[in-house]
Amino acid sequence: MPQEPRPKKLLDQMRDVSRTQHYAIRTEKAYVDWAKRFILFHQKRHPKEMGRVEIEAFLTHLAVDRHIAASTQDQALSALLFLYKEVLRQEVGSVDAVRARKPKRLPTVLTKTEALQVLNAMVGVPQVMAKLLYGGGVRGLECVRAGQRCGFCPASPPRAGWQRRKIGSPCCRRAWWHLYRSTWCG
Repeated sequence: MPQEPRPKKLLDQMRDVSRTQHYAIRTEKAYVDWAKRFILFHQKRHPKEMGRVEIEAFLTHLAVDRHIAASTQDQALSALLFLYKEVLRQEVGSVDAVRARKPKRLPTVLTKTEALQVLNAMVGVPQVMAKLLYGGGVRGLECVRAGQRCGFCPASPPRAGWQRRKIGSPCCRRAWWHLYRSTWCG
């Protein structure tokens, strides 16, 4: 008599759901990690046995005891809401935890002239990659993968379609052309 297959573990279910919903692999790993931390924080109780109160306690612990950034706490909240709504199919309601403080400082922004001075002070591969980041809206990881694809640094080829990205500024178009020539034209 064949035995019934054992149901998948919770974190494996979470991975499966995130993949079927086409979440990025890094998002999947981060969400699974937050779910694992949540479970360990509550002495390995199953999330089905817990709810809004335990989520609030965990998020408050992160803000008060661990002094995490507000964006990190937001990511933990998103991961737990994903776990409850998408994986466990349980409604949580509004979560009212102690929130981490948002930074009061504003980011430093360079003028166009200053940014071009910085780009022109660079040479070689760093200059090409910086121009792609600045002018083309290329994400950091895409740029690194483009460099790997072109042989600037050894690793596996990119998964994303970075070659097809629209190129915005003339500065970026020149950098992209340089990258294209060095890759496919010898």
